[in-house]
Amino acid sequence: MRFDEFDFCYELLDGLDAMGFETATPIQEQAIPIIMDGKDIIACAQTGTGKTAAFLLPILDKITRSGEQGKVNTLVIAPTRELALQIDQQVEGFSYFLGISSLAVYGGGDGMSWEQQKKALTKGADLIIATPGRLLSHLGMGYVKFDDIEHLILDEADRMLDMGFFEDIMSIVGHLPKERQNLLFSATMPPKIRQLAKKILQEPEQINIAISKPAAGVLQAAYLVFDDNKTALLRDLIKDKKDAYHSIIVFVSTKKMVSQIARELKRAHINAGAISSDLEQKEREEVLLSFRNRKLQVLVATDIMARGIDIKEINLVVNYDVPGDAEDYVHRVGRTARADSTGVALTFINEKDQRKFFSIETLIEQEVTKIKTPENIGASPAYEPEKKRKSYGGGGRGRGGNRGGGGRGRGGSGNRNRGGGKNRNSGRRR
Repeated sequence: MRFDEFDFCYELLDGLDAMGFETATPIQEQAIPIIMDGKDIIACAQTGTGKTAAFLLPILDKITRSGEQGKVNTLVIAPTRELALQIDQQVEGFSYFLGISSLAVYGGGDGMSWEQQKKALTKGADLIIATPGRLLSHLGMGYVKFDDIEHLILDEADRMLDMGFFEDIMSIVGHLPKERQNLLFSATMPPKIRQLAKKILQEPEQINIAISKPAAGVLQAAYLVFDDNKTALLRDLIKDKKDAYHSIIVFVSTKKMVSQIARELKRAHINAGAISSDLEQKEREEVLLSFRNRKLQVLVATDIMARGIDIKEINLVVNYDVPGDAEDYVHRVGRTARADSTGVALTFINEKDQRKFFSIETLIEQEVTKIKTPENIGASPAYEPEKKRKSYGGGGRGRGGNRGGGGRGRGGSGNRNRGGGKNRNSGRRR
């Protein structure tokens, strides 16, 4: 379905045309008409399916047609600063011809950013995109009035609940008008999301686009490696393929290891940077900008960045540690092979994480090729799928595994662009 088949206002269609948007993704095809009808939605849609545009475009169209710009109409709540900024950037790209204003409200800035956020919250920006903690800080000061809110959007709701934001979300909802449209988007749909939906949504339409499988263009493999050899293996893999992979993300479980691995890669003359929640917001943005601009070849990041980064043409994703949640594997791997491109995803499996990785293979319904540690680095731990099969009740998998590939996915990103909406790098699938 083409975007010009939706009953959008001409100004919004002009912006979509200028940004190179032509064909809607499945989540956009299903969600946009429902949102335009004013109904609540609970949608299961993982990263890269185009969900951001799915909820932004009909809301921008509604605000434009109302002719009542200049007051807080829509509140978007997101789990991380990176995602809030990413959504705000897309609003700016889509709304260049609309005269609609937006602001990302998040912590970690200086006093000037607080005052800018306070001004937008009191004087009125059409869309506020906020992290829960920072928004509650403003609400606690007593000057925020959300009387005109017509739309509440919860993006990455499962991640927010994982981060302990349930009470914060309910507190924020208590400040909103009871009559409003509610849109809940989540990559997974565990029971706690259903409970949240029951408390907030009114007779919602349900959409399920999420396929818990990596994109078809992802070549997956896993190295059997002891912890002491992981960094040496990572270093050698990157150095051997230095010219093939110009954009690499390495996901690590702990903030301490992020810095340590980045230092080791730099010692090996690999252009690497580290990003975690320990960095100040300005530092995080500088590292991300350097990575986007290809000044850094390797970005070493903690799990929290798995859904907060939206960068095109990532060639290689390395899971230095096996993710604790099988769904997180899909999100990490989803950083590559975006927009129908191809990419490689490698996972390092030590002797303790084999059970975790077996659960991942169960989720994505395929075995991932296992590779032994190269002899020059060290020995490999034994891999025993039969024992893991008994533990998880799975079946039908042979020893070692040798099938790659995965489910189909879509992706893209949006870059800030006030200059006439001409930035063709703004993704068409987000």
